[in-house]
Amino acid sequence: MDSTPHGAAVTAAGFGVKGPRGWAFRNIDFTAGPGSLIAIQGPSGSGRTCLLLALTGRMKSAAGTAEVDGLPLPKKKAAVRSVTALAHVPGVAELDPAFTVGEHLRERALLQGRFGGSLRALLRPRQERRAAARALVDAALSAAGLDLETLPKGIRTSVRDLERLEALRLSVALALIGGPRLLAVDDTDLKLSADERAAAWKMLHGLAAAGTTVLAVCSEPPEGDADVVLVRTGSQSGPYGSDGTGSADNTDSTPAGTPAADGHDDEEGAADALAETGRA
Repeated sequence: MDSTPHGAAVTAAGFGVKGPRGWAFRNIDFTAGPGSLIAIQGPSGSGRTCLLLALTGRMKSAAGTAEVDGLPLPKKKAAVRSVTALAHVPGVAELDPAFTVGEHLRERALLQGRFGGSLRALLRPRQERRAAARALVDAALSAAGLDLETLPKGIRTSVRDLERLEALRLSVALALIGGPRLLAVDDTDLKLSADERAAAWKMLHGLAAAGTTVLAVCSEPPEGDADVVLVRTGSQSGPYGSDGTGSADNTDSTPAGTPAADGHDDEEGAADALAETGRA
């Protein structure tokens, strides 16, 4: 892949989302340059998926400011959506277990060809369009580290037969076909073994190194990785309050503190906010 940074810079100051029963998250502050790997860490129900959706223009914020690729949120949500892509987000961007790997890839390439390209591209001869689509798919699969030859039935393998890491790689590849400046991945390390988590983070590091900004939700970020911009959600002890606050900088890779006992407001607020997107 081209190593020239083309990713979106991301900033947030006092950023927050609120649901009917309380805050999903608030007081999020961080700055990340193009081609950064941003890890959103927090326990389930702490608003980490809400933060991912808000930063990609899929959920409206209620406090503070944020910018993605110089586009302010929530004012320019539609524009932010056009330069971002979601992967592995349950209920929003997830794989269909009844589809094969090939069916997913063909569907995504078809949608990209019809709605993601220029009018000039649509007017090219069919053979050229097919070759361009194959090149996009091949590049996305390579970047995500998914080798079709290693799958049980190759490209005809059903999604339900994929290992968890393989499914994550496929979801990432599908998102990359659109050439996003920011790739947002939910539940990055969910139910992965230690080796699988290491492989997943290696993949995401590679994408960031190639220039795409990556936003990844996780339970635990890679240890001792100074290249990761760490953002925490949820009620934390130490420098974080008991009201769902969080912050980050470019060098903080210290594991999060212990969740406070009064974090129910965050969990309910996150559930309400997600319900509005159709996830809950």
